[in-house]
Order: sequence, then C-alpha cells, then structure tokens
Amino acid sequence: MAAFDAEADLSGDRAFRLMSNTPVTLFWRSSILDRTTGWLRDHGYQVTHLDASGWTAEEAMHRDMAAVLGFPGYYGHNLDALNDCMRDVVSQEYGWTPEAAGLVLVFTGYDTFATHCPRSAQIVLDTMACHSRSASLIGRRLMCLVQSNDPQIRFQPVGAVPALWNGAEWADANRRPD
Repeated sequence: MAAFDAEADLSGDRAFRLMSNTPVTLFWRSSILDRTTGWLRDHGYQVTHLDASGWTAEEAMHRDMAAVLGFPGYYGHNLDALNDCMRDVVSQEYGWTPEAAGLVLVFTGYDTFATHCPRSAQIVLDTMACHSRSASLIGRRLMCLVQSNDPQIRFQPVGAVPALWNGAEWADANRRPD
C-alpha cells in the first residue's frame, strides 16, 4: 500500500486520522473500537484481534502473539524475539496478507497485562510503534489499537511519541461510564 494520497480529502479516512498522531491508539469504549475496526476492515485492512485480558504473565502474551501472527516454531518467546518476528511480519513473511491495505493489531483488555506486567506491556507497544514506522518506510501500514477497561490508563511515549486516546474519547469526561 502506497502512502496516503496527499491530493485526496483524508478527513473521512479513519486510518489516516489514527496514524497521523501515533501508530498506537487507546480505546476505552468497545463500541468505538468496534466501529473503528469495522471501518478499517471495510477498507481492506487485515484486523487481527488479541485478547490481553488473560495476560497475567508475559508468557501468555508470547503464546497468543505467536499463534495469531503465525510465528515460526523457533520463536524464542521473549521480547527480543518478538521484536525480531515483528520485523518479519512487516516484511510480510507471515502474519500479514500482502493484499491487505494494512495490518491492524487490536489488543483488548490490555489493562490486565499492563497491571501484571507493566514493563512488558510498555515494551510491546513501543515495539509495535517502531515497526509501524519501519512499515511506513516501505509503503506498508501497521497500526496498533489498544482497548483498556481502565479509562485512566497511561503509557510512556512509544516509538518516541505518546500513546494517545482516540478522538471520540480524548477528553477524560468521555471515558466515564454512562
């Protein structure tokens, strides 16, 4: 997929809006995440879901990432190996259909992982941000959407930029139960 068309009206392009500030976007309301992933799917993106609500140890994250993205059998199940395999995902050796407009990794219930493994949770998001930048350099789009049941969750900057809330939930007031 080539870069976004500078001549096109991109105001309605959710992928452009998501990626213009950060490759890692936070969501609290599942309904907003569902509308976003539906739009992306309808526009040719491969949307890959990972349920992080059961990740109370780093090993669970590695197991699920390896399974969902089709990592090779020699995957080392550590953060360095994740970084290496994501390089192959960006190259579309596995985990990503070349015909897709881009790859969207969707982590739901990420607050569980962030609570139990805060350092690893931060590193995973940083890894995704760095590989998103690498993907864009070769005309590919990789983004990470992170749903949290904690509306106050915060992360350190990823890929040298902050993880930001989506536009509909930017204000703290929009992340309060109805």
